[in-house]
Amino acid sequence: MRAGIIGIMLSAMLAAGPAAAYDTYDSRSLFANPMFIDHGTSDVAYDPRNCAGVDWDDEVVLARVTAGPRVNFIKSPDDETGKAPSCPAAGGACRKKSYLVPGDFVLAGRTRGDFTCISYRSPVRRIPAWRNGWLPRAALSPVAPMPAPQLSDWLGTWSLPNGSIAITDDGIGGRLHIVGEMAVATMRDVHTGTLDAQVKPGTDNIAFLEDGWLPFETNCDSGCRVRMRRVGPFLLVQDNGDCGGAGASFTGLYRRSP
Repeated sequence: MRAGIIGIMLSAMLAAGPAAAYDTYDSRSLFANPMFIDHGTSDVAYDPRNCAGVDWDDEVVLARVTAGPRVNFIKSPDDETGKAPSCPAAGGACRKKSYLVPGDFVLAGRTRGDFTCISYRSPVRRIPAWRNGWLPRAALSPVAPMPAPQLSDWLGTWSLPNGSIAITDDGIGGRLHIVGEMAVATMRDVHTGTLDAQVKPGTDNIAFLEDGWLPFETNCDSGCRVRMRRVGPFLLVQDNGDCGGAGASFTGLYRRSP
């Protein structure tokens, strides 16, 4: 059953391929930021067999679906309200109807046995809905980030369907100036997010807290934290869910505007 595309911004950009398909749309994930899942504050005991998306603390990589023709999502125990206690596992009992296809890209986090917890966002859907779940690890191939980006590799205006990030070299003291805008329309209003920071890039990444003048590693309980990497032709961005209103996360893959 091919339904609307839900999930991370990519297939059509790097490789041609058919759109991914899903079963019934899950509105609970509409405003979920898969990069900031706080297991410690939940009223429900954390079960590592469940995949609710990529965690901010995960060692996150970009991965490409390379198996086919379809790679079905695998259930977590909680997916079926306690009716799938043996999942994730191989076999039809744990296989969901929703699937991805070769050429789709995902954010890949922790692994459990033969499975990887991933987050996927459609490259065309304006509403930033994510599909989170387990995929067979053997169906994914990691995409290596650019090892030592030059200054010019960061510069430009980077966009995805509902947001953009501009990076210029006119910051104070040779810093990069990063300005971002994100807008997510809801039934009643629009949730927005903003970035305005001046930072010095690291060897292979950009990482900053709030306006960039405090070190990224500063220990505090709140504040907008952002990490960026160059991967292929993309700018991979992760935030901690504290850079705007509900659902206005900058997490995603951005393509540089011509």
